Amino acid sequence: MEGKRITVLIADDHPHGREGMRDILGGDASFHIVGEAANGEQAVVLAAELVPELVLMDINMPVMNGMEATQRIKTIDPRIKIVMVTVSDDITDLFEAIKRGAQGYLLKNLSPSAWLEYLRAVAVDEAPLSKELAFRMLQEFNGGSAGTAAGGRRSAGEAARPVAAGRGTGAAGAERAGGQTVLTQREREVLEQVASGGTNRLIAERFGISEHTVKNHLKNILQKLHLENRVQLTRYALEKGLVKES
Repeated sequence: MEGKRITVLIADDHPHGREGMRDILGGDASFHIVGEAANGEQAVVLAAELVPELVLMDINMPVMNGMEATQRIKTIDPRIKIVMVTVSDDITDLFEAIKRGAQGYLLKNLSPSAWLEYLRAVAVDEAPLSKELAFRMLQEFNGGSAGTAAGGRRSAGEAARPVAAGRGTGAAGAERAGGQTVLTQREREVLEQVASGGTNRLIAERFGISEHTVKNHLKNILQKLHLENRVQLTRYALEKGLVKES
């Protein structure tokens, strides 16, 4: 997206919340705010009208909450990227947001520089998922105690749900050919780096290849493993023991 501004829709029921996000994005020429919504229903309507590249979505809003709005927007146009913005670091909220189709999750108390770096990465599909967070999510899916220990409110049966709806079958169905992995050695190396939180640029530098080549590797990995995104790749790598919890 070099040379092109990222169009953004802000959705937050609190005027000060919207003002804070405006201030953060306004200091970076990479972003262009095209609209603001005060509730989830308005967010859905404006997303359909404006077709922004990125939506910053508060979770708790009147009329329609951010989770429901996210799911509806992704149904209208799956290309729109949505980042949940919240004061809660509850693993259950993160789990639900990803299940509804969100591409990211930002805490309101993070520094502006962290916001901008993360949102730029999301916009170009390079947002890394930390090993710690991925491990907590994996434990949540498998019914472990990590999510509860972190303050999660796992509901009955929730642990077995996939990361996101779609064609991906998850790690359980990711291998073919008699149980043997279908990845090349370099693809496995790239997968390990992704699961360790590496961006495309860092992976390219590590292996002395171009970012374009890294993206091609990721595309091939996703297709071979029947997965959809970096979150599912990280889950797969953890389940297969390709990376360890920090």
